[in-house]
Amino acid sequence: MENWNTTSDFILLGLLNHIGAHQFLFVLVLITAFTSLVGNALMFLLILLDSGLHKPLYFLLSQLSLMDMILVITIVPKMAADYLTGRTFISPVGCGFQIFFFLTLEGGECFLLAAMSYDRYVAICHPLRYPVLMSWQLCLRMTLGSWFLGAADGLMQAAATLNFSFCRTHEIDHFFCEAPSLVRLACADTSVFEYAMYVCCVLMLLVPISLILISYSLILAAVLQMCSSEARKKAFATCSSHISVVGLPKSYRSANHDKVVSAFYTIFTPVLTPLIYSLRNSEAKGALRKCMDQCAALSHD
Repeated sequence: MENWNTTSDFILLGLLNHIGAHQFLFVLVLITAFTSLVGNALMFLLILLDSGLHKPLYFLLSQLSLMDMILVITIVPKMAADYLTGRTFISPVGCGFQIFFFLTLEGGECFLLAAMSYDRYVAICHPLRYPVLMSWQLCLRMTLGSWFLGAADGLMQAAATLNFSFCRTHEIDHFFCEAPSLVRLACADTSVFEYAMYVCCVLMLLVPISLILISYSLILAAVLQMCSSEARKKAFATCSSHISVVGLPKSYRSANHDKVVSAFYTIFTPVLTPLIYSLRNSEAKGALRKCMDQCAALSHD
């Protein structure tokens, strides 16, 4: 079999080419991606411009929206261009960038969700100490830590993956470059790297999920001890939007590399975050309503 190295382009087999009604699905993907970009951009700007949302929780949410926007931009334009032009080649550099950004954003989102769960724990269990236990300094540190941990994982795996020599067909059975799909093409022994990748994946999921479970276990225990049903209702309402986002499928790395599952958590999941927070969060709804009223007033002037 012909030997080739990392200077050769890869071929992405895509998501839609072998699916019936692919034109309809292509339009659906574009509409979903556009809605996701607009929704997350509006949420980001709303949090930036409305002083009532200048709180640690909403700052973390703005970073989550930013990550979702970058994720969609990283994956969808290339996929759409490949589908429209039929040119499905991607350079090793482009492939490395997709691997890096995908792992950075997916890993970073997991730790951001853990930070948001800690914020809710402090707000409900220690409301009087909230300014101390959830200070802006700590919020910024958790945000930077989320970006850094995701980027460290992404950089390590992108560099290691592209360091292999590839002697199999250069066709990647995916619609974007994902490290496990690329490793399959390597002609060297990748068992050690695959084990390290597995351990890294488990840690990047296990640590944030453990923190989220601990936070909400403590919240649940505190809520059940509240005497007032109104207080319990208010506490659950405070957490409901965040629980909904945590419950979204964040498959950091698909075990069976299923393209449909990958499409769901890279294209369709990001559109749900702004919808959930705009529909289930009273402060976000109030800020959005105020912004719309101001825009309406300006249009009448």
